[in-house]
Amino acid sequence: MNQALPRCSDVMVEPLAGTAKAGKGFILFEHPGSWSHDILDGHTFDPELTAQLKAFTKSANMGLQLIRKPGREGRRVEKCHLFLVFSEAAIIEHLIVDSAAEILELDLSGPGRNNATRITDPMLLICTHSKRDVCCAIKGRPLAAAIEPKFGELQVWESSHTKGHRFAPSMMLMPWNYSFGRLNEEATTTLFEQAVDNKLFLPGNRGRGTLDARGQVAELGVATLLDALPPAYLEVTEGAEDVRVTHPDGRSWSVQLERQEVEGVISSCGDAPKTGKAWVVSSITEL
Repeated sequence: MNQALPRCSDVMVEPLAGTAKAGKGFILFEHPGSWSHDILDGHTFDPELTAQLKAFTKSANMGLQLIRKPGREGRRVEKCHLFLVFSEAAIIEHLIVDSAAEILELDLSGPGRNNATRITDPMLLICTHSKRDVCCAIKGRPLAAAIEPKFGELQVWESSHTKGHRFAPSMMLMPWNYSFGRLNEEATTTLFEQAVDNKLFLPGNRGRGTLDARGQVAELGVATLLDALPPAYLEVTEGAEDVRVTHPDGRSWSVQLERQEVEGVISSCGDAPKTGKAWVVSSITEL
């Protein structure tokens, strides 16, 4: 890496809202071995299995995240945990499998189809994917090691690339698929404690990945005006002119957004600064 350039996650010029990793569902597979730069580049799994996993997950419109427990104990695994996350339905299901090849036998058309156990608690995935970007090792690994012992066995995991290593430590909150970044241990603990209590944590919140960038920004903009909302509680409808956000009690807001240029964004460690773009709220009007 060019040492004249700062670590990408130390450059905090870009707003967090609107940068969540997109996805309506995920397969979380415990893989304690090494993770190559792209987990489906043929170097994490053999090329034949990689090609099959690529085609299978694409056809099901499901993302694949590799997970493991922090430290040496996380590398000593005989059978593997596998979770199916259906974010729009806010459902997590759990299976124990022998290998990644068993993913290909799953029915991913919806929950309740794989004789899996429903998980009622949320999950937090903290990116530690060092081969993707060193910031995830420097900032993600110590955070995962500190947070994981505070909660239940199945709740907190190291994860492969969660998008946005420039926001490290980067993390994803399941089942709703909210992304977070730039949180310390205290804030991350509070984030997950609130998630267990079915409350949406706003600091460091990058948005809900079941929405596109405009919807993510609009939801968070309205959520800041309200008290102690559950995750994914507001309905978001995107229009050409604005984004409509509706509360279950009938209240609704029109959110106007504008696209702004952001100077000095470093996407990955070693990259030169560039000009990025971000959606920001220009006005919120209650209807």
